[in-house]
Amino acid sequence: MTEYGTWRRVSREGRRFLRERPRPLRRLALWSLLESAHTFLGGYAVARALDDGFLAGRTGTGIGWLAVAGAGALLGALALRGVFGGLADLVEPLRDGLVRRSVRQALGRAVADPGRAGDAGAVSRLTQQTEMARDSFAGLVLVARSFVFTALGALLGLAALAPVLLVLVLPALLLGTAGFLATLHPMARVQRAALDTDEALSARTAELASGLRDVVACGGAASAGAGVERLIAEQERLTVRLARWTALRTLALGVAGRLPVVVLLAATPWLLGRGVSTGAVAGALTYLVQSLLPALDALMTALGAAGTRLLVVLDRFCDPHPGTAKRTPRAGAGTETGAGTPAPPAAPVPVPVPVPVPSPAFPPAVELRRVRFAYGPRAEPVIDGLDLVVGSGEHLAVVGPSGIGKSTLTALIAGLLPPGDGTVRVAGAPARGAPGSGPDVRRTLLPQQAYVFTGTVRENLTHLCPDRVSGARVERAAAALGADGLVARLGGLDATVDPGRLSQGERQHLALTAAYLSPAPLLLLDEATCHLDPRTEERAERALAERPGALVVVAHRISSAVRADRVLVLDGTRAVCGTHAELPARSPLYRDLVGLWNARG
Repeated sequence: MTEYGTWRRVSREGRRFLRERPRPLRRLALWSLLESAHTFLGGYAVARALDDGFLAGRTGTGIGWLAVAGAGALLGALALRGVFGGLADLVEPLRDGLVRRSVRQALGRAVADPGRAGDAGAVSRLTQQTEMARDSFAGLVLVARSFVFTALGALLGLAALAPVLLVLVLPALLLGTAGFLATLHPMARVQRAALDTDEALSARTAELASGLRDVVACGGAASAGAGVERLIAEQERLTVRLARWTALRTLALGVAGRLPVVVLLAATPWLLGRGVSTGAVAGALTYLVQSLLPALDALMTALGAAGTRLLVVLDRFCDPHPGTAKRTPRAGAGTETGAGTPAPPAAPVPVPVPVPVPSPAFPPAVELRRVRFAYGPRAEPVIDGLDLVVGSGEHLAVVGPSGIGKSTLTALIAGLLPPGDGTVRVAGAPARGAPGSGPDVRRTLLPQQAYVFTGTVRENLTHLCPDRVSGARVERAAAALGADGLVARLGGLDATVDPGRLSQGERQHLALTAAYLSPAPLLLLDEATCHLDPRTEERAERALAERPGALVVVAHRISSAVRADRVLVLDGTRAVCGTHAELPARSPLYRDLVGLWNARG
């Protein structure tokens, strides 16, 4: 869209916003009229103090007129106080409206393209850009109102003193103003490009930060970093262009703000020879130096900085799908960070996601067909062409070196990440459903960082259950997983849990018990037992495997793989699936992992 089209669109929205708020505008105008009176009295009283007072030998009259000027200053202070009171009635509704519009834009993008629902630019609009628009709008209203009413008072005063003064002052003012206005459109274009680049950089860094471990593991660091470097270089180039236009704007400000004073001083002998009084010349100089030129300088500064910024930012909110950066799916759900320490999916709380209700009778618990996933369009795939079927009552262990994609796989099955290619189905329906279709009761995902909240022990153990759970059933579940001793130490089911006082192992023990009580037919454990001792881990895994449904475990001990019905080995080039007894002969990587685990004891 052209700058003219941008201006028309923003102008149309702005006029509608102002038309809906006549009362705050009337209040601002009434208070600003007092500012016009203050400006008029400032120069006119100085002229009368000289001509009718001090130069005429009447000192008392001169002091009286100066007192009138002082009273005008008090009047201006009173007006400014009222103006600030009315300003909030315009500014705060604008900010609230922009926040609501930003949320609607993000939701609209998610509904229109569920597979690309992550919108990092929405974060920038919701926080930085709404505050930018609020502050810019407040500053513009303040200085524009001040200029209009100050100019009104000053020009009326110049005309009252001597109309010829207007003929001398106005051309210089208009020349500087025209030069300044010529810089507005180019600065708006550069500012818009800078915001586009800012959103693109925000989106790109968010993608890389959340998927950094897998990006590095797959050798995509160089190409991923090159994209960020290009965006940073573009921002640097745009910043230099903004600085150059700012320099030209400063020159225009100098013309508008200084040339009228020079013209007036140079023409003073001619004015005095034409019958213009000394007081009139002094009053005109007062209007210029103390009122008109400071107001003009403030207006031009605000238009050149806040005005250009406001025009571009508001255009972002007028656009139903702002931003030019192409966004890729959020990578955080499947990253692994730290040496050998897998990180949890992006949503650490095992909260269900919306999916449609499965229709086939007795479908597999999990079904992946030719699934491919990569963190970014140029990155090497973390998972490539994977086929996998997990039966409704099967226990599957997933193994592989750190950063190979184990957490990514669980995130794909949980529906937290969309596959780049292929299909992922859970209980016969797509794992990732449309937003707003209701909670997913088919799976419960437990990440490494167990979710425990401030509440009773009972609430922490039953928060995954949609229906009320009896105390006896909760106690049986705790006993089955060996968590009954922990519940007793905490003070029983009705005792309050302080998450900060629990160890990582205790948190995981409570979370595993909550998963056991969950009605979900599929449990996904992504290193969810890594802080438990081997004996407690074995008891918990056996209890979870015996409950109805399928169990998928990202294993970190050989014992977890031995207990599973089958083991899926991810090695970065191909996936091998089989029993623990079969895999050492079929997978060199699994053979090495078993040897490493056995060596660790």
